[in-house]
Amino acid sequence: MGVLEDKARARLFYKYLSQVYDTINPFIWNEEMRDEALEWFGVEAGDRVLDVGCGTGFATEGLLQHTDDVWGLDQSAHQLEKAFGKFGKRDQVKFHRGDAERLPFADDSFDAYWSSGSIEYWPDPVAALREARRVTKPGGPVLVVGPDYPKSTAFAKLADAIMLFYDEAEADRMFAEAGFEAFEHRIQQRAPGTPRAITTIARVPGPGTEAATVDPEPVDPS
Repeated sequence: MGVLEDKARARLFYKYLSQVYDTINPFIWNEEMRDEALEWFGVEAGDRVLDVGCGTGFATEGLLQHTDDVWGLDQSAHQLEKAFGKFGKRDQVKFHRGDAERLPFADDSFDAYWSSGSIEYWPDPVAALREARRVTKPGGPVLVVGPDYPKSTAFAKLADAIMLFYDEAEADRMFAEAGFEAFEHRIQQRAPGTPRAITTIARVPGPGTEAATVDPEPVDPS
């Protein structure tokens, strides 16, 4: 397990990274990559979407171009403070501080689930993916973006020591173990030689359902 696959260390890391996150993020995950992933995601106006690991709201901003019912969740108070400055706490987006592995929402609360740049910090990715399946309605899309496993052996060893990096075979294992039956992986890259992202688009097993007409009910995560 990498050093940042620990919730306390990850929170401390983002206490400082939040100050420069919006400046450095485009060098790794830019608007073009985000918008391409949003096309694959396929949400429509009125869909209720949960953005897990929303951070300062880079993906959230893109999601709002497709639906006005976006909920954001992050474990870092410092990242959320940056997001509040952009969107307000409960204005454009309904923000919650919480854990991807123990989502504070009832079953089938959302039409779709999005998480970009967060899975690499999850100590138990399969548990978090099960939570994604639990809170998303049957037939709804679940999109997860994480760091593709480095091709260089030397860098791979360094990467493993820091956080979770994974390839398509490992993504297959995680999503299948979490109970997903239909999913595909696509590789994204800002430019040759830059870090590669592995983007998985999955469907929650079962037929699609109509959008909810009531707000998700928070559940006691204890």
